[in-house]
Amino acid sequence: MQGNTVITLIVILVVVLFSMVLHELAHGLVAYWLGDDTAKDDGRLTLNPLKHLDPVMSFLIPILMFLGGGPIFGGAKPVPVDTKNIKHGPWGMALVALAGPLTNFLLALIGFLIGVWTGLIVVSNGMPGFVNNLGGIIMMEIVMVNLGFGIFNLIPIPPLDGSRILYAISPDGVRNIMDQMETLGIILVMVLVILFPSALSLIMNGALEGILHAFAWLVGGA
Repeated sequence: MQGNTVITLIVILVVVLFSMVLHELAHGLVAYWLGDDTAKDDGRLTLNPLKHLDPVMSFLIPILMFLGGGPIFGGAKPVPVDTKNIKHGPWGMALVALAGPLTNFLLALIGFLIGVWTGLIVVSNGMPGFVNNLGGIIMMEIVMVNLGFGIFNLIPIPPLDGSRILYAISPDGVRNIMDQMETLGIILVMVLVILFPSALSLIMNGALEGILHAFAWLVGGA
């Protein structure tokens, strides 16, 4: 049992590393496409994980959530963006923000389809089950970690991606409040994770289940 836990944790950390690199790269590429060279000049348009790692978001939070039995999620160092260079103002920033979670959802879907095709994921009664071997563990974590990343980062609290999307559609009064919250950054996220883990897990598990049902429907398993 302990050996399986260690293997699972190693798989999770590898998947987290791979997923968060592509998440951040997507942010940087869309920002570059919209006219901002900041991420490129900072060396962030790269697959090198050392350029993206954050000790708290990339390692501590995923490990804590794994040990606590909650959905696995995390993040990386935010890609630097100069908003003055981004075309279309807040709407352009919303596109930059959305690129990361969408990348994670796409990775989860690809992992799910490969898992079904290889028999490592079996859909029954509208929900997937994962084969209990190393291949099944890998496919499960690819799907679940990326869904966790995507959902978590869409929470509309600065500096998470969801806040950029909310900012684009909010009136000036709400934008002013969010600008003030920005300086608290990671502190707000850590308070949410540490003080309200049950509520966070409830929300995220509900979203996870809904997306997994949708994936199952796509392969005719609903």
